[in-house]
Amino acid sequence: MRRKEVRDDGEGDVEAALDELYALPPSGFVARREELAAAARTAGRADDARRIRAARRPTLAAWAANLLRRSRPDEAERFLELGRALREAHATLDPSGLKETSAQRRRIVSALSRQAAGLAREAGHPLSDTVQRDVETTLRAVLADPEAADLWAGGRVESTLTPPSGFPSDTPGTHAPAPKAPRPPARTPSTTARTPSATARRKDELAERRAERQRRLAQAREAAREAGDRLRERRTEHEDADAARERADEQVREARQRVSAAEDELREARAVLERAEREHGEAEERSRGTTDALARAERDEREAAREVERAAKGAR
Repeated sequence: MRRKEVRDDGEGDVEAALDELYALPPSGFVARREELAAAARTAGRADDARRIRAARRPTLAAWAANLLRRSRPDEAERFLELGRALREAHATLDPSGLKETSAQRRRIVSALSRQAAGLAREAGHPLSDTVQRDVETTLRAVLADPEAADLWAGGRVESTLTPPSGFPSDTPGTHAPAPKAPRPPARTPSTTARTPSATARRKDELAERRAERQRRLAQAREAAREAGDRLRERRTEHEDADAARERADEQVREARQRVSAAEDELREARAVLERAEREHGEAEERSRGTTDALARAERDEREAAREVERAAKGAR
C-alpha cells in the first residue's frame, strides 16, 4: 500500500489512522481506535474523530485478507487483474475464457489463502480451518465482484465477503454449460395448428413467471440486505460493549493500582507514626530526667553558695 500524504485538510491524517487500524490484529483494534479518535478530537478534528470511531473491527478472516493485501502487494495486483479478466469473460459469455481463468482462479485462491494463513501464523494469530475457508470465500468474492475487489484493494475489509450467486463457483465441473440452440419441435397437429393467440398467451405466461421470479429475487435480496444491516448493527453494539468493557477494565486496574499505592503509603505512615511516638516517649522520659537533675543541681548550687558565705564570715 502506498503511503498517504498528509494534506492541509487533515484527510491524510485520518486515512493514515484508518490504514493503521486495519493493519492491527482484531484484538488491538478497539483500544487503538479509541486512542486515535480521542487524539483527533483533541486536535479539533471532530469529523475525523467520527470517521475513525465509525470504523468497524474486522473479523479474524477479514484481518488475514487485509494482511495478505498489504504484505503481498505484487501478487495482490495480479490477483485483482485476474478478477477483472474473469468478470469480463463471464460478462461476454466466452466459454474458452471462462474455462481458462476459472482454472487459474482455483489455483491462485488456494495458494493465496495458504499465504494468508502463514502470514497470520507468523503474526501470532493462527487461523482455524473455518477461518481459512472464510478467507477463501473473500478471495473468490474479490474475483467475482468489482465492489469487493475495490474494498480489498483498499485493505479495509471488515467481514467475510461473499461472491454473487450468479457467478461460477470454484468447484470444477459446476459451470453452467453454454446454452444450446433450441431443437425445432416435431410437426404434430397440435403444434402446426397452434394459433397466433395461443402463442401470445404462452409468451405472456412465460413473461409473468419470469416477472414473478424477479420479484421473489428482489424480495430475497431486500431481506438479505436487511439481515445484513441488522447483523452490522449487532456487531457495532457488541464492539461498543467490548470497548466500554475494556475502558471499565482499565479504570478498575488504575483504581486498584491507586488503592494499592495508598495502602503502601498508609503502612509507611503508620510505621513513621509508631517510630515518632516511641521517640516522643523516650524524649519525655529524658526530659523528666534532666528536669530532676537540673533541680538537684540548682539546690546544690544554692547550698554551696551558702557555705561560701558562712566560710567568709568565719574568716573575718
